[in-house]
Amino acid sequence: MTEDVQKHSVHTLVFRSLKRTHDMFVADHAKAVALDDESHKLKLAVKLKADYSPVLHMPVLKEGKDRMSQYPDGLHDNEAYMQPADDPEYLITGTHAYPSGPGVALTADTKVHRNPSESGIHSLALALPPSQARQESSRTAATVAEIRRGAERAHAQSTALLLLEGGGTRNSNLLRRTPVMPKPQWHPPWKLFRVISGHLGWVRSIAVEPGNQWFVTGSADRTIKIWDLASGKLKLSLTGHISTVRGVAVSSRSPYLFSCGEDKQVKCWDLEYNKVIRHYHGHLSAVYDLDLHPTIDVLMTCSRDATARVWDIRTKANVHTLTGHTNTVATVRCQAAEPQVITGSHDSTIRLWDLIAGKTRATLTNHKKSVRTLVMHPRQYTFASGSADNIKQWMFPDGNFIQNLSGHNAIINTLAVNSDGVLVSGADNGTIHMWDWRTGYNFQRIHAAVQPGSLDSESGIFACVFDHSESRLITAEADKTIKVYKEDETATEESHPVNWKPEILKRKRY
Repeated sequence: MTEDVQKHSVHTLVFRSLKRTHDMFVADHAKAVALDDESHKLKLAVKLKADYSPVLHMPVLKEGKDRMSQYPDGLHDNEAYMQPADDPEYLITGTHAYPSGPGVALTADTKVHRNPSESGIHSLALALPPSQARQESSRTAATVAEIRRGAERAHAQSTALLLLEGGGTRNSNLLRRTPVMPKPQWHPPWKLFRVISGHLGWVRSIAVEPGNQWFVTGSADRTIKIWDLASGKLKLSLTGHISTVRGVAVSSRSPYLFSCGEDKQVKCWDLEYNKVIRHYHGHLSAVYDLDLHPTIDVLMTCSRDATARVWDIRTKANVHTLTGHTNTVATVRCQAAEPQVITGSHDSTIRLWDLIAGKTRATLTNHKKSVRTLVMHPRQYTFASGSADNIKQWMFPDGNFIQNLSGHNAIINTLAVNSDGVLVSGADNGTIHMWDWRTGYNFQRIHAAVQPGSLDSESGIFACVFDHSESRLITAEADKTIKVYKEDETATEESHPVNWKPEILKRKRY
């Protein structure tokens, strides 16, 4: 006997699916909890007792009297902390006269300071408990030493100013030293290992699958090809796009391949059947890049329509449309930590996004030319952006500027970085520059010859990526080839020394 299966209308099923997607993103976990005054007062009182109990018996400084109103009521209840009304003002005491130093106001009482007599010192020591006497002596000595150090600093500064005004020659020793570039880490040079042909158009995108067995490329010939990483042989060709394939990504959470192209389409391919199983409709113009979120089933795409879109992979719902850029959004990157989405645009800005709210967290306006590529460091909480003006490094989460990497004077289409700190930049003129991530030192430049039969003008790097072992660098080029590079295993630091001089830093600081 078969049970009756309840049937629902398409409208009901779609509504339920959208509701599940909404519930997944509605929780605002990043919102700070409201501050409770009672808890805050209790916290400060506990911290005061736990961290500052050894000094609570000391009287309050004169300038601290005006600040007493800042403290919560719970702190005023501590009798040891409050200064009695009839106590004299807290002054430096001891057996030494005031040194001439900054911050010590000379009054009628302190202009002439007489050292106390031996009997006065003895009576003072007897009046105090032994532990407090030791505290008083150490406190006084430290304070006097600090005043003397301040006096020496003031004297050094005044001497430097006098030398500058008088044209002295010793000012170089007194002024702050000019920063120099630290010595970069040595990296072995990279050499061309293999050239793979097969595409009939420019190769625009690359992605390596999580198991490191094969990689996938997208091309202007409208095909997606899957290649064996070890041998370089073609395993599979996928057709379905009707224009250039601009982006590919392989999921680490499911057997899916995602692709996007200039035909405005975003496709999800099931690699068990090698067929398209989902389309994501919404972009109004060519889709230039895509990336997968590492921890949730969400896909990001960016387009020439000046937007980036967030898609629920399972339901195909357009969860967010990230608007704010004023020109083509050329690149998008995702990470598990905040900010979870970063975009670079031809309007020369980089935006960091709040994925939950679907709004901009920060806008970085340092670049003067189109930002065509972004890359995140696999271990550090930093990222780099590539543009025709230069490469810039930034710190998460707020996008604080770190440094410029200048010297690759071309339109930079792609960046890649490995855990060893090797940053690779590929440009429109076919040149590849290798950089040391920490110092920004350019340790190698490569310009591989184009495929025989191609024009010299077809020398261009559109995409590059390290495989997961980070021993191979794969580039997608305008001469319709895929080139694989590897480190020179025979190279040593003696045979290929770092041609480095501790030059004064001339990089722009913006």
